[in-house]
Amino acid sequence: MSERLFAVFIYGSLLPGHSNHHVAAAFIQGAKPGIVHGRLVDCGSYPALLRDVEAKASSACVRGLWVVVNEQGLKQMDELEQFHGIDEDNDYDRVWVEDAQSAGLQGWVYVWDAPRGCPFIAEDYWPDFFARKREC
Repeated sequence: MSERLFAVFIYGSLLPGHSNHHVAAAFIQGAKPGIVHGRLVDCGSYPALLRDVEAKASSACVRGLWVVVNEQGLKQMDELEQFHGIDEDNDYDRVWVEDAQSAGLQGWVYVWDAPRGCPFIAEDYWPDFFARKREC
């Protein structure tokens, strides 16, 4: 029986070189750059992705990384993002998305449904924003 694999789009603290990469690193079996529709909010040391009406109206996109993980890797990320299941009380929801530029590339991404008082980021790539933010 082969192991189940899952594609997940990561865009913030799970990216290589960032604070929570260790959560997924041991389970990543493949990775490639990607882009999904949405916009980021600044939550301090990490972002959240919103796929809301404003993001859709402005055709906003976020750059990140598609990673392939096994079931244990997905479980570890669910725990980090406090995703307990569909229709549960979650911090982040896990939703199915397609890459904005690569037809057929699709998988899970962790999102918020509202900004929760966090400011929007005017750019599409968290690592660049976060690096500048840390310099201040």
